[in-house]
Amino acid sequence: MYYLLALRGPLALVLSLLCLAGAAPAGAQPAPAAGAPAAAAPRRQLAARRTAAPIKLDGLLDDAAWADAPVAGRFTEQQPHPGRPERLPTEVRVLYDDAAMYVGAKMVEAGPDSIKRELTQRDNIGNTDFIGVFLDPYRDHLNGYGFLVMSTGVQFDARYSPANGEDDSWNAVWDSRVAPLPDGKGWSVEIRIPYSAIRFAQAPVQTWGLNFMRQRKKDNQRFFWNEIKPSVDGFVNQWGELGGLENLHPPLRLSLTPYVSTYVNHYPYQEQGRQNTTTSFNGGADVKWGINESFTLDATLVPDFGQVQSDNQVLNLSPFEVQYQENRTFFTEGTELFNKGGLFYSRRVGAQPLGFGDVAGALGKGEFIAQNPGITRLLNATKVSGRTRKGLGIGVFNAVSAASYATVQDSASGRQRRVLTQPLTNYNIVVLDQSLPHNSFVSFINTNVSRAGGVYGANVAAGLFRFNDQKNRYSFRGQATYSRRRGQLLNADAPVDDPDGYQYYLNYGKISGNFTWYVDHGIQSAAYNPNDLGILFGNNNMSQSVNAAYNKYQPFWKVNNLYTSAGVNHSYLLRPLLYQSLDFYAQASTTFTKSFLNASLTLNVDPRQRDFYEPRTAPLGPYYVRLPGSTYLGGSVSSDGRKKLAYDLSAVARQYALDDRLTRPRRATYALTLSPRYRLSDRLNFRYTFDYNLKVNQMGYVNDGLNPADPLDQPLLAVLGPDVLLGRRRVVTYTNTLAANYTFTNRISLTFRARHYTSNVHYLAFARLGPGGNEADLPAYRRNHDNSFNAFNIDTALVWWFAPGSQVSIVWKNANSTYLEGNEATPLYFDNLANTVNTPHNNNVSVKVLYYLDYLALRPRRG
Repeated sequence: MYYLLALRGPLALVLSLLCLAGAAPAGAQPAPAAGAPAAAAPRRQLAARRTAAPIKLDGLLDDAAWADAPVAGRFTEQQPHPGRPERLPTEVRVLYDDAAMYVGAKMVEAGPDSIKRELTQRDNIGNTDFIGVFLDPYRDHLNGYGFLVMSTGVQFDARYSPANGEDDSWNAVWDSRVAPLPDGKGWSVEIRIPYSAIRFAQAPVQTWGLNFMRQRKKDNQRFFWNEIKPSVDGFVNQWGELGGLENLHPPLRLSLTPYVSTYVNHYPYQEQGRQNTTTSFNGGADVKWGINESFTLDATLVPDFGQVQSDNQVLNLSPFEVQYQENRTFFTEGTELFNKGGLFYSRRVGAQPLGFGDVAGALGKGEFIAQNPGITRLLNATKVSGRTRKGLGIGVFNAVSAASYATVQDSASGRQRRVLTQPLTNYNIVVLDQSLPHNSFVSFINTNVSRAGGVYGANVAAGLFRFNDQKNRYSFRGQATYSRRRGQLLNADAPVDDPDGYQYYLNYGKISGNFTWYVDHGIQSAAYNPNDLGILFGNNNMSQSVNAAYNKYQPFWKVNNLYTSAGVNHSYLLRPLLYQSLDFYAQASTTFTKSFLNASLTLNVDPRQRDFYEPRTAPLGPYYVRLPGSTYLGGSVSSDGRKKLAYDLSAVARQYALDDRLTRPRRATYALTLSPRYRLSDRLNFRYTFDYNLKVNQMGYVNDGLNPADPLDQPLLAVLGPDVLLGRRRVVTYTNTLAANYTFTNRISLTFRARHYTSNVHYLAFARLGPGGNEADLPAYRRNHDNSFNAFNIDTALVWWFAPGSQVSIVWKNANSTYLEGNEATPLYFDNLANTVNTPHNNNVSVKVLYYLDYLALRPRRG
């Protein structure tokens, strides 16, 4: 959302359009001329008022203390007309006492019908008005908190930082109430933010960063108390100031959130001696402890992640792993420090065991795999993080996963043995992050993975920085990283083959104003490998790029704004130094004034490229797949989300030049995404998403399908020798997703999501890949390597927030996946759908209860 204000470059163009579309009307202050510095708005100031009387939280603002509190008003529009003063006034007041900060706000409207009130789940913003308060207690202009309340009473909270942008997975325990204004022309809110929900320094007199935001969904307008200029880089650095804070004492932040959960799982094994239905009962707790005024310890003991949303499984034909979204709350909230440098991929913790795929190769004659767990069991995880009054952020993360074993059984005797697939493993991260003036910082991060039994461990250390000039106009940033791995491979005597590696990245550019640009350069050495706790999709690279962007934030013709960008990316294989790719691109996006239709267009032109990773040989260099030059054209449109029926549509096409190798037909890639959504009422909405992807005449690696023990493959393997088998294939992928949400109240909601994914691969011909990208057709080779993959999931959750921080959740999950190859592969979509429906499904129903216990609320009161 708002963190996109800080982004620049190709990706930010399209994203910024969706969140920051805006322009100023005639008569407003003009935007700076191209090349002129973009100055942030002067910092407005508000004095908070201490109150001795208790505040009754009912949303009415009728307590006497509100009447004497200074008023923050005269908001400035940021979307869609930046710089224009608000027409319907907003009034906000701030009170505080020894335990909490209180925010009271009145939002005037033309009438009751002008207030949008779509009910949503917590942390979701729909077709709804809202008011938000943003706090930067350390006033470092980099890190902050956001607390938003919808007109329906639904809450949204987030953390803001350079590493995570807007982290809406962060959840705090706070309270709020909304009410209509007495005359019906508007609404009001009272918010109570306990000091235990935020962190601040111990000082007699304090000044915090502060901003307020109002959304009027009826006219798609957003206003800020301290103006947020889209031409200025950054978000937190454009906030005002909250003064009048005296004798604040950070409380003892100690809370316990115990949980109990029960599961019933059914899978129709239909095997003698094996139960189709199993049950389990679990218990554990999350602990938060404020070590001092600035630092907090978060720990999860015997965690239970069984209710998280299912992964979007896909058929992976690439040489790289699939990166899945993190859905476990403990690993998403409050991780802004640990995500510095991009070295923490939290799905490594509790991931698939190292030796999961090696068990089949360890089978003896007559043995079969009886059990092979696909994930490791997490024993505990702990985070300690905070920031001192001088702006030094410190974070320590630690997690321990249990050893994992596969069970192998002899088919004749029935005897079983265990095969170690993952030893006891410790994951650790240490981060130091020093905030500097002018929206700058320097940071150090170290990640470490230690495995028991002499199995190799890994250590990665990085230093990174960002230095902005005083006017926040130019920025110089960079990172240097060193990776080190030591020890033996799992169940082998061989040491790791990539013991030491490095990478660095440098970027310099103009970050504010209508015209921005940057140049960058980076290297990853051949042995650089952060993947034990991070994720990297290719090393042994040297890349550089140049980008220039020109954005108009003022309306002209029939549009509110225009975002444009163009640039070039260039890369080499580092060792040996060989040309890899060259990419020219241009992008444009806009929002139309009357319809609020968002539209974008992207053009890429790629001369001939070399793919050194697809052959999957080591070392890189001798073998590569040549790619003909190509032209890519993509576009997207999104309609006005205020309407009951809205949609998102995107389409892309990449056409390759004629291939001069032998008689290869032309390659092409096409993709289409259509996502209509319908809001039946303010409580019930539906969204359907259809994704289609077609790859024609793609050349890809096939060797994994060859079996040295198969007589049909032995002649080919003898011919191939060290060379690589490639296949020319047609890949068709369909994904259908249906989501429905029904919200009973602002604390009770029901969500439903069903996804069916099918991908089919049909091989048309085969070729032998030799050194130097030389390919030779193999017309006599007829082995069937076709395959099809289907994945189906249903996730249904009923969630009730029955008290602040406490919830009951009932979840039903249905899952099924199939992989067919050779003659069993089914190329037709409806055959795959029928196969998905008719094969066994795993059904899981669970009930989980969490209860938030705050020490401050439980301790005996004196007197």
